[in-house]
Amino acid sequence: MDAYLIPVVDGVAYGLLLAIAAAGLTVAFGAGGVLNLAHGTLIAAGGYIAAATSSGTWPSLAAAVALAAIAGAAGGGVLAAATAGLRGRGHLDQALLTFGVALIGGDLLTTVYGPDTLRPRLPATLEGTVEAAGHRYPVDRLAVLVIAVLVVAAGYVVLHRTRAGRLIRATVDDRAMVAGIGVNPRLVDAAVLMCAGALAGLAGALSTPILGVGPGTADTALLLSLIIVVCGGLGSVPGALAAALAVGVVQTLGVTSFPQLAPYLLVGAMTVVLLVRRRSLPGQAAA
Repeated sequence: MDAYLIPVVDGVAYGLLLAIAAAGLTVAFGAGGVLNLAHGTLIAAGGYIAAATSSGTWPSLAAAVALAAIAGAAGGGVLAAATAGLRGRGHLDQALLTFGVALIGGDLLTTVYGPDTLRPRLPATLEGTVEAAGHRYPVDRLAVLVIAVLVVAAGYVVLHRTRAGRLIRATVDDRAMVAGIGVNPRLVDAAVLMCAGALAGLAGALSTPILGVGPGTADTALLLSLIIVVCGGLGSVPGALAAALAVGVVQTLGVTSFPQLAPYLLVGAMTVVLLVRRRSLPGQAAA
């Protein structure tokens, strides 16, 4: 079991990063009502901005994370304005529009930053290792793990313990009632999409030191986010967190223990989850 300790820790850290990335997608869909296929492009944009801004000092690293989140929020605001007129026309129109935005955005990012995989320069403190439970472990991964835990916890508190979170949930349940108390539901939708974009940019900035960012980042991030959202339940933040941790551990242990089967393990696990959920639906409906 000791041999699997580091891969499991890596899997949990990777899963928490995926949880932040997928949280933006599930919040945009569950609370904002928008199926955003440009989500992966926002994550890649955050990663590119972090890689270009961080120069090995703490101020530049803080600026990189802040700029990535701000850029993601701005992108979410643009998508909110673009999809506002599509509400009520079904998610297919939203998917088509945001997919077009993703194609254009991905091409622009490659044009600006080039085809190479980029990584930010980190402060010297984060580039070392520490000993934990008899193993040497990279400091940057531990830092990302701690930050990811804090972000996930803060997101849960905001959504379930604050007035803003209650307003968001009320907008999902009864838009007319929210309008009746003097709050414009469209403003709530826009705020939700901006927050979702900020989470996407933050996820890109946090993952770039470990995974790097390149032309394939947007597609991979969107695919994993969709898997997490579907397996965790559409619009369910706790479900997305559980699914993200499972995806992170399955992928990390798969690469470590079964490298030849690793490309198929995630798809196989997703298939099992979807089949089990499908079979449980009739019983749930009867209950």
